[in-house]
Amino acid sequence: MEFAIGWFVLLAVGFFFLIVRPQRRQVAAHRALVESLGVGDEVITAGGVYGTIRALRDDVIELEVADGVVIRLARAAIARPARSMDTTNDGADGADGEVI
Repeated sequence: MEFAIGWFVLLAVGFFFLIVRPQRRQVAAHRALVESLGVGDEVITAGGVYGTIRALRDDVIELEVADGVVIRLARAAIARPARSMDTTNDGADGADGEVI
């Protein structure tokens, strides 16, 4: 009986360190990212949409996804900052730089 309780405790501790603790870190990191957002930041949404923040409110962000196209999103919908929204010319596109 005591042996079974010991395994149960060991399993619970393992579950905490392998599942719960990393998830808490991820949630804390996302919360810090959302709080640090500012106007002009380039971000990627959870749906994969790239855009530039144009306005911030309590729980709403206005994101410009194209020239003159602004969408409203919940702050929590921001997944991560965009490193660069420019595409690089690796020789795979047309001679004048147009993407094929």
